[in-house]
Amino acid sequence: MNGSTQAAAKKTVRTGPTRRQLQEWRQGYLFLTPALLIIGIFIGISALFVVYLSFHKVNLFTDTYTFVGLENFTRLFTDEIARKALTNSLSFSLIVVPCQTVIALVVASTLNGNIRGKYAFRTIYFLPTLTSSSALTLIFMFMFSVTGPINMFLIKMGVLPVGEGINFLNDPNFSLKVIMVMNIWSTVPQYTTMYLASLQDLPANLYEAASIDGANVWQKFRNVTVPYLKPITTYVLLTGIIGTLQMFDQAYIFSNGSGGPANSTLTVSLMVYRYAFGTNNAMGYASTIAIILALVIMTISFISEKLNDSESLY
Repeated sequence: MNGSTQAAAKKTVRTGPTRRQLQEWRQGYLFLTPALLIIGIFIGISALFVVYLSFHKVNLFTDTYTFVGLENFTRLFTDEIARKALTNSLSFSLIVVPCQTVIALVVASTLNGNIRGKYAFRTIYFLPTLTSSSALTLIFMFMFSVTGPINMFLIKMGVLPVGEGINFLNDPNFSLKVIMVMNIWSTVPQYTTMYLASLQDLPANLYEAASIDGANVWQKFRNVTVPYLKPITTYVLLTGIIGTLQMFDQAYIFSNGSGGPANSTLTVSLMVYRYAFGTNNAMGYASTIAIILALVIMTISFISEKLNDSESLY
């Protein structure tokens, strides 16, 4: 046996992880254990329990669980109230999410430019985000009341006759739209801040190159700003969709928990609350609705991630 053959025979091929790697993995999982326990108890077990409840008719007063199979799911597809709640939630999301995204992008691009007083305006514009959702709801309910500032303004402008204000709060044609306006107004500052932070890192030479090529302001915005902000836009759209589909507190305060008038402000989350803790005492059916809502959100989230093929073009 020659020297090269002996060296090859002595040489061992390691196919598994080294002892050092195993030690690092054990330490990593050891540090993760507290977080995994909390997530497993408060999220994992809770989710499994919701699935269990969806196959049962639950009476919280007598603490009884009656297995009903797929009865709750079949009931959901024939429930007119559930269809109305889903329609409200989807229409709310389809209107609010694009509006808040476009407005936030435009405002952030404006504040990123050389305008006078932009730093003071950034601070003032962020104040709505610091206000609680319940307080904002009460403020908007006052503003859109029959004798509120909005009706007074419309009367002074001659749009409405004197003494005939629109009952925005109790008119099914306007009630959900008022919540839409409120949600857009309260969420735009947060997303504006995200866009503005990303614009601070946008290389100035990209705009300089566009100027050399003869691009105007709109062409720079469309071909430089928008593509560069694609990852942030995906995040804004994703969080906006999830937030609007889960909207609960504003509709609850606005309608005093009833989803009125005429179920015009009834959302899926509010419907879950009403069935679970209201007079209906239908925790099993509420769990079914919650599962369907979670599946819808997961599907939309998956589609949004797939649409974002690349994190950035630069």
